[in-house]
Amino acid sequence: MKTVLAGLILLGAHAGAAAFDGQASLQWSPSGAAVVSAAPRIESDYYTDMPELSAQSVLVFDQASGQPLLAKNASMQTPIASITKLMTAMLVLDAGLPMDESIALTNEDRDTLKGTGSRLAVGASYTRGQLLHLALIASDNRAAHALGRTYPGGLERFVATMNRMAHVLGMHDTVYVEPTGLSSDNRSTALDLAKLADYAYQNFPEIRHISTSGHYTLDGQRVVVQKKRKQPKVYYRSVAFNNTNRLTRMDDWNIGLSKTGFINEAGHCLVMQAQVAQRDVIIVLLDATGSNRRAGDAARIKQWLESSSPAHRADNRHTPASRT
Repeated sequence: MKTVLAGLILLGAHAGAAAFDGQASLQWSPSGAAVVSAAPRIESDYYTDMPELSAQSVLVFDQASGQPLLAKNASMQTPIASITKLMTAMLVLDAGLPMDESIALTNEDRDTLKGTGSRLAVGASYTRGQLLHLALIASDNRAAHALGRTYPGGLERFVATMNRMAHVLGMHDTVYVEPTGLSSDNRSTALDLAKLADYAYQNFPEIRHISTSGHYTLDGQRVVVQKKRKQPKVYYRSVAFNNTNRLTRMDDWNIGLSKTGFINEAGHCLVMQAQVAQRDVIIVLLDATGSNRRAGDAARIKQWLESSSPAHRADNRHTPASRT
């Protein structure tokens, strides 16, 4: 397991809808342990008005200063859907497993929880690298399950390692029970997921590259077309997949890491690293009421950061957290 960076974010937060009353700054004790200190309350007119957001839980975190810029129910534990696949990808890469190894999908990889489909056929073989792309870009559940199933020691050990890594990263309100996010028992908080996204961004360039690709194509895929009262026909063609985060295909976003998620219990979720108004920020949106509102929340946060940018202090001191 890779060494946890000293820059991991450990934020102090209050439960409920209130954001941070003051600024929380990360300091280090002589023993190397992280401690959170609170600064005096900042003038309320330091920022422009807060954006109205659909998501029930929100965190915007400045990676450079170590400051939460906006928080709403940031410590509320909730199902996280396919945001789970970010941890899945980290562990696969961390294990150093060969990306060119062929993995056959089995009936074990079918979704028996929600009954979702997949464009990946049971019995077909894909490389581990292809499955990693499909899990992060297309959020394919069969791909993610196969990655966990073929981990050394099998699925049980994989899930145990997911929870152990969460503990190492200080994600103390996070629990994983499977590698796809289909189970509503995979739960976390916006605070914990910001830690995960920051660590993944700092340590896994493969995840940065894959998760921000707008498209992915599998070449030479076997496709069977069955029509009534006719013999099935087999074709081999390229199959294209779009990133589930459409913001990755927009020119006005500079995104460094991305993962979306949705099941009914979790709502529409997004964890994203982006550069906005010359800031490197982590944006976490959990339980939005639709994919359009999730994207709209991200756009409103971007606009809010950009409109607030001229008010930043010239001496570049830590920026305060805001109240929602």
